[in-house]
Amino acid sequence: MNSLHLAAPPSSLSHQRDQSQRDQSQRDQSQRDQSSLGWLLIITLCCLCALSCRRDRAEQREDVLVVSVEQHSSWIRNFNPFSPNARRFTRAGVYEPLMIHNSVTGELTPWLATAYEWNQDYTELSFTIRRGVKFSDGTPLTPRDVVFSFMYLQRYPALDISGLWSIISSVEESANHQVTVILNEPFQPKLHDIAQHIIVPSAIWSKITDPVAFTNPHPVGSGPFTEVNVFRSQVFELSRNPHYWRKGRPAIRSLRFPAFPSNDQANLALVTGEIDWAGNFVPAIDRTFIAPDPNQRHYWFPLVGSMVNLISNTQTPPFDQLKVRRALSEAIDRERVVEIAMYSYTRPADSTGLSDGFQKYHDESISHDYQWADYNPTHAIKLLRDAGLRRDHRGWYLPESQDPISLTIDVVSGWSDWVRAAQVISHQLREIGIDARVRTSEFSSWFDRLRSGRFELAIAWADDRGSPYEYYRWLMGSETVKPVGESAAGNFHRFGDRAADLLLAQLKRGTSKAQEQALVNLLQRRYAQLTPVIPLFPNPQWGAANRQRITGFPSQADPYAPLSPNREPECLLVFDRLKPRASLAHGGER
Repeated sequence: MNSLHLAAPPSSLSHQRDQSQRDQSQRDQSQRDQSSLGWLLIITLCCLCALSCRRDRAEQREDVLVVSVEQHSSWIRNFNPFSPNARRFTRAGVYEPLMIHNSVTGELTPWLATAYEWNQDYTELSFTIRRGVKFSDGTPLTPRDVVFSFMYLQRYPALDISGLWSIISSVEESANHQVTVILNEPFQPKLHDIAQHIIVPSAIWSKITDPVAFTNPHPVGSGPFTEVNVFRSQVFELSRNPHYWRKGRPAIRSLRFPAFPSNDQANLALVTGEIDWAGNFVPAIDRTFIAPDPNQRHYWFPLVGSMVNLISNTQTPPFDQLKVRRALSEAIDRERVVEIAMYSYTRPADSTGLSDGFQKYHDESISHDYQWADYNPTHAIKLLRDAGLRRDHRGWYLPESQDPISLTIDVVSGWSDWVRAAQVISHQLREIGIDARVRTSEFSSWFDRLRSGRFELAIAWADDRGSPYEYYRWLMGSETVKPVGESAAGNFHRFGDRAADLLLAQLKRGTSKAQEQALVNLLQRRYAQLTPVIPLFPNPQWGAANRQRITGFPSQADPYAPLSPNREPECLLVFDRLKPRASLAHGGER
């Protein structure tokens, strides 16, 4: 661990420092170019090796969608929709929700429910359940299955990851094929979590004695792809539900998932044409993926994902000081971070901390009033001094009456974009005298440190559900703050504010659109006043598609849903539109 050194560079060295910055910039660009060229060379060589057998494989799977969404060296057969370790598309392929929140449009799309309605005081939420839906074993999906799927979380609280039963009082079947969710108190923003709860067949799950450990190897669901007709350590395949309720869909026969142990290997399969749909970060995507076949390949990275933040543990000095958090923020040149780490696929964050997923709520005046997201290293040093950091006998600035503080930026190894961002940030912090170092670790170790609050700085995401209530609640809500050492579901930075609590309480009681906007504006302003975390950039929703065999993917020109396969349950909207290219040539869907 390294000490936190806070030293303003002497003015006499300013010219040398400027030259050093220019030299470093050139080195950064050189390293980036070399990395891209090296990667391109590897791809080219592998393309030559793979070319001879690509045609045969393509002909064998003209109506099979090959997808890359998870990086694992081998697959574990787990289709339990309540498990955090379930295979991708379990909750958006095998099983389905009542409704789907579309992060591009910001709207709820009816699915297993055709409509919803609140009572006058937002304490009862009624869903009209779609008629004629069957599970993949041919049994009908009824309101009773919906009630069971909610009550199941009450019976087994370990499955209630979203905390629905912290606000639900009961769930009841009502007249006209409806199900009513009764809440403990008015809670309008919980609509999205409730509406997107997945539905399972009660006849099967009522017999499961240990649903937490159950891996559900032979799933029965209502989704478009329920049949596990292939499952090996290196590949598995989900085929069409023979009883799917959306007639004539899906038009493709199955989903195929090869195992790739790393992002680089998944990208290699993408650029060589072995992958049809991917949700990976792809360096220099125009050159590596698009250029070989620009007519059939495309990508779209809408900035509707979570905000990526540099978070500090606000329960420990000096991060409990607003001036220190702002100093760290102003020391970061976000334009450089976005350019070098993210290949300019995104944009710098502003002081509202909102991604484009909350575009309709964004108050531009706030970023003009609070400019701590702007790069200003000179002012950053002043803030550190104003916070009480003084020069010690070695010439470093340290908090008064404290030992040197070790400062490490924790990031997940293998997440190459985030690792590069951490490296750029650590370099920029050292430029103002902060000796910050990057520590990479496996996801589980990184996540354990965040949840327990045993870290100094870390790069992490923010909540990206459809409600600004949930977003700001997990950034500033006092009820979400856990003591250091106790596992937290969110708010890893452990920050709470009473004024924000009052605004959140008003927002959850249910308001008109105008009232909602006014309250969200106040929450944005409170966030800007407090700087609970340091926003870096909105996380792009990575999505790349090869339309050589399969067509109908969303795009910027046809933004009916995100292109990213990482968005559950939104991928159901994409499955609904995909068609094999061969079927188009013959005038049919199959």
